Amino acid sequence: MFALIIDVLDVIASHENHSSDIVSMQSALDALQTFEFAFLLHLMKLVLDITNALSQNLQGSGQDIINAISLITTAKKQLQMTRDQGWDILLNIASSFCVKHDIEIPNMDDFYIVRGNSKSRVSKITNEHHHRIDVFYTIFDMQIQELNSHLNSSDSFPNFDKKKILRMAKLYPNNFDDLAIEALACELDTFMANVHDDVRLSNMMGLGELSRKLVQTKKHLHFPNIHLLLKLALISSKTATVESVFSVMKFIKTKLRNKISDEFSNDTIVTYFEIDLFKSLSNNDIMLHLQNMRPC
Repeated sequence: MFALIIDVLDVIASHENHSSDIVSMQSALDALQTFEFAFLLHLMKLVLDITNALSQNLQGSGQDIINAISLITTAKKQLQMTRDQGWDILLNIASSFCVKHDIEIPNMDDFYIVRGNSKSRVSKITNEHHHRIDVFYTIFDMQIQELNSHLNSSDSFPNFDKKKILRMAKLYPNNFDDLAIEALACELDTFMANVHDDVRLSNMMGLGELSRKLVQTKKHLHFPNIHLLLKLALISSKTATVESVFSVMKFIKTKLRNKISDEFSNDTIVTYFEIDLFKSLSNNDIMLHLQNMRPC
């Protein structure tokens, strides 16, 4: 929405009657259309993407201390990794943003110009030193320091292919639009780092067990897009089973028995659907079991 915001502010500034308001609006426009603002904007988004799952957990009404500790460890690892490896990526993203919106990009080797209420002055440090050392590293060091007293963990989750997962999500356009795909991409990074640190999610076999574990550990509340994609994947893989259940219902829900309760209907469907199991039971065993449940 950056371009729209600039347009709106420009229109407001051009229609103001008071000179002081025009000056204030123009100052805001000048500040917004600088590399400094673009860089800080994307740096803030990067930090918030990493800490979002932890923030949601700590602000939730039903706080889970085990998940909170696990998410703190995850956030700390991601912050450290981004601090060590993310400078070039962030610089390229901010520069691309500036090119798109016709914002001047300073030469990183030139001396940094300090701007403020007083007259601009040239500092004794380069643009790269200011943005990388004074801002980028400092922000991440402050964040890491806040979490630095918590536990270290070992990795216990296998590798995954993020591109394939996002490609799969695009197969469900009604559930995952472009915005949801972007949110899923950020969520996947945090999720994979998080499950590495949680022994409760180790040695899982298949998507079904992963889905159950997410609910048991309440992680489905913190990673809703991943949980939704898991459910869609499980439904897709069980289509034949679901169709078999519905085909059985025509033997149960007949015109003479169209008002049976859900519980009785479910129990009856099980006996049809698990027919091989029930064939292994004798009628006498079933009668004895029922007789022992309550007096006839």
